Amino acid sequence: MHAITRPKALAGLLSALGLAVACSSGLAGPQAATPQVKAELLASVSAVYPGEQIEVGLQQKIIPHWHTYWVNPGDSGLATTIAWTLPDGSGAGDIQWPAPKRFKTGPVANYGYENEVTLLSPLRVPANLQPGQRFPVKAEVSWLVCKEVCIPEQVSLDLELPVVAPGSPRETANPVIQAAQSSLPVAAPWQTTIESDGKAILLRASGAGVAGLQPAEAWFYASEWGKTTHDGPQRLHILGDSLELRLKAGEAPGAVGTPLQGVLALQAADGSVKAYTVSAPIKAAGASIHVDSPTAGTSAPDAAGDIQLGAALVLALLGGLILNLMPCVFPVLSIKALSLLRHAGQAPGHARLQGLAYTAGVLASFGVLAGVLLALKAGGSQVGWGFQFQSPVFVLAVAYLMFAVGLSLSGVLNVGASAAGLGGGLADRPGYAGSFFTGVLATVVATPCTAPFMGAALGFALTQPAPVLVAVFLSLGLGLALPYLLLCFWPALQRLLPRPGVWMERLKEALAFPMYGAAVWLVWVLAQQAGPNAIAIALGGMLAIAFAAWLAGHSHAARPLARHGGRGVAVLSVLAALAGGYLGVSGETARAASAPQATGKAWEPYSQARFDALRAEGKPVFINFTAAWCITCLANEKVALSDPQVEAAFRQAGITYLKGDWTNQDPEISAHLARFGRSGVPLYLLYPGGRADVAPAVLPQLLTPATVLGAVDAATVRSLSLAKE
Repeated sequence: MHAITRPKALAGLLSALGLAVACSSGLAGPQAATPQVKAELLASVSAVYPGEQIEVGLQQKIIPHWHTYWVNPGDSGLATTIAWTLPDGSGAGDIQWPAPKRFKTGPVANYGYENEVTLLSPLRVPANLQPGQRFPVKAEVSWLVCKEVCIPEQVSLDLELPVVAPGSPRETANPVIQAAQSSLPVAAPWQTTIESDGKAILLRASGAGVAGLQPAEAWFYASEWGKTTHDGPQRLHILGDSLELRLKAGEAPGAVGTPLQGVLALQAADGSVKAYTVSAPIKAAGASIHVDSPTAGTSAPDAAGDIQLGAALVLALLGGLILNLMPCVFPVLSIKALSLLRHAGQAPGHARLQGLAYTAGVLASFGVLAGVLLALKAGGSQVGWGFQFQSPVFVLAVAYLMFAVGLSLSGVLNVGASAAGLGGGLADRPGYAGSFFTGVLATVVATPCTAPFMGAALGFALTQPAPVLVAVFLSLGLGLALPYLLLCFWPALQRLLPRPGVWMERLKEALAFPMYGAAVWLVWVLAQQAGPNAIAIALGGMLAIAFAAWLAGHSHAARPLARHGGRGVAVLSVLAALAGGYLGVSGETARAASAPQATGKAWEPYSQARFDALRAEGKPVFINFTAAWCITCLANEKVALSDPQVEAAFRQAGITYLKGDWTNQDPEISAHLARFGRSGVPLYLLYPGGRADVAPAVLPQLLTPATVLGAVDAATVRSLSLAKE
């Protein structure tokens, strides 16, 4: 993935999502273009002889930062396909694939091409063609091109070559075809053996000349999905005249005796790459193969860990920035901006300390969240982003908090300095404690949301040691705190804000309503978790909190005895709300209440058994991993997955729609998420029909109907291709 800037990041992403529909060229010819890829059909000769074999190349020129895919796309993606239409007596061979590159985002690794690639295919010219005739070549080309989003595209290309008598002069030096031929992997000149212990693979190349190779890096690209772990380490060692590469086996490793095929790419210190085709039967290893432990010999440097961590930190920072635009977080940021504007006359140093206090509150909260995650992981639990919202008690507590913040913004609840950090009242005060606890509040209300870039970063973090996990979470927190921090440290930004006035008080009161809306939504989430009785419990608690606020406000100016008595009753009312809510909600059977009901719906509840049965039958499957507390998930379901065109496309393609509800903890869903390097929802997977071992297409975290329809079209093409194999 590539970094993009703050508000433009979301706008650009949404614009890209709007383009996520299969593109098709209207007029056939040797060239066609989509917004991301320019494609051209080229021949190795300017004219053909009857009965000969020629090379035809599909040249793809890809705009910067986008990529297409290799024959094995890796953890996600789709390989480019070419459907030929040729005259009788002709035929086309398989695509000849140049060595790919790796594209990594956290734990997700893909294999493909960027900038430019030419895919060669051998074509046989019919022997019955006569000089003066034409040899027509037509191709329907489909590919998936990806950046932050993936777009399936399709173009029609055709090419006509004149037929001449054998021996007639013609051009045979197409530079693009020649360059493509020189980039193809060559047969390995050494003896190759492959051993496996079921978990790891040892590839050994032995022979004269190996010792002089000294590559800076080596990578084995398995031709079939699942044979190796695409994002796993590959450790290179040179031992005399033997090159050893140790790598992790994948989800569908080959059995002993079956061949393992692929490309071994050796990269020199100057960046040049030499690629070799490798094919050898798998032998049983005599002992365990250690991938992560170094062995004797010369080890090539491995910077993959640093690259992964750096990318994860950048993605987490961007994800945190976008969280500020989420409906629950934005009012909190607005409250702090109003507070800063109200105290615009304060010393610059004071404003900066306010920003640092707010940032400290955010980072402290993310640090606590990371610590809890580490503790739960150490206890064997499978947890991820937003895990705390799987507790009905926590959801109820946050609903009460949102309601109290709304009362404070409406002027009903006037809290003192000691407790004002619980909500918006403290945001109006210049105290550093207010800024700190408002940072805590921003973190709490941000956790139900998932922003672009977050999925890969958090999925990577949860697979790493504790220091790396904490670093990624703190980077996410820094992204969340950054807008307000910049306002405090950059006076020029403050001057862009409007002048103080009565409008500020009206805006502050208006910001109460998003808080009330968040409380209503959380009560709905609670009902999904703990049943309809939880609604009465939550509303009763809110009534008690509202009564406490009213009583505390009206007893403020009373005589000492009445004032203390009123405050005491108010405190008892709040305690009764909290205790009653805890006892009432924790006594409900959350699992039974949260089980999805699919009666009359276009989807079925997800279960591992149901999914395995569908895949065993070779049926296409779409999985929506969601949760009632995930705002992004709910928006995607409303905007895209409930669209009539999408539902009709699912029915027409025979796709079974499974909905995995992660509102409460579900080990099966957690395990499926982990297989794709995700620690939370949403996650959208579209498995094509055909073989059960085929990897799915991973859809983006923000959906539009066009995105889903394009993925369905690509899956249909892929299913047809698999059926022919």
